[in-house]
Amino acid sequence: MVRRNFWRIAGVIALALGAIGVVLPLLPTTPFVLLAAFCFARGEPAWHAWLLRHRVFGPLIKDWEARGAVPRRAKWLATIMMAASLVISALLIRSNAVWFAGISMAVVLVWLWRRPE
Repeated sequence: MVRRNFWRIAGVIALALGAIGVVLPLLPTTPFVLLAAFCFARGEPAWHAWLLRHRVFGPLIKDWEARGAVPRRAKWLATIMMAASLVISALLIRSNAVWFAGISMAVVLVWLWRRPE
């Protein structure tokens, strides 16, 4: 029971962050929706099924679950948002942590662009 509640709460938080990402340009939507689907599959199958039936997110989640695929549009959006975040961070933060963030983003982008479409 505790485990299911953990997955439910994590799914709701991920879905809420994904919803916020729809209106906030620097917060990505796709990874949070995929995370919500992952969590709901373990904690609330009915909510997972609802996400799979969703007209916008359903195909994205099905492609990810079946083939690990990410649409080209989502890849480009992630690339642009990460680049914008890195530029803003570099301008506002004078720290070596920006280098670490940049390297981390580059690793994530290499992984992302190697995923099937």
